[in-house]
Amino acid sequence: MTVLQILKTDCKKYKKYGSSFFVILFFTQGFWAILQYRIANYFYRSVTLQPFRFLFLSWMLLWQKTIEIFTGISIPASASIGHSFYIGHFGGIIINANAIIGNNCNIAQGVTIGISGEGDKRGVPIIHNNVFIGANSVVAGKIIIDNDVLIGACSMINKSLPENAVALGVPAIIISNKGSKGYI
Repeated sequence: MTVLQILKTDCKKYKKYGSSFFVILFFTQGFWAILQYRIANYFYRSVTLQPFRFLFLSWMLLWQKTIEIFTGISIPASASIGHSFYIGHFGGIIINANAIIGNNCNIAQGVTIGISGEGDKRGVPIIHNNVFIGANSVVAGKIIIDNDVLIGACSMINKSLPENAVALGVPAIIISNKGSKGYI
């Protein structure tokens, strides 16, 4: 998919939740962060010739920092995020530069997707498709969050979760196998 096609899927997801294109573009801070990320990620992956790479990535980093200041959302250009990504509310969202997030995922405010662990267990999560991460949750470590997982608000995920899991708590435990259907 091209960057424009991916942005269309992101915008379509925002429209699904009741916003018009005008509101999405001018008043939705989560979409601003996604727009900045998509363009910066395009340059990060496509431009390899120096000094153009340095020039473009410098501008993208400046834009990213501006978005961070205005929205409280940090999505580095080197992260890998699939299509139809949705940030429900702005503020306090940190995504590690090495994070991998699949298609059709939703995250709420206050979410951190970060690094944790020691030695060979140190790393960043891989989050598969159709995952919902509730408000103020932390997903950290060299773990895999499988497809259709629902992570409840204020949860700390430091172990891999199987498909269709619903996890809640600190540290999180699986409370059901109903998955994220209805939340995405």
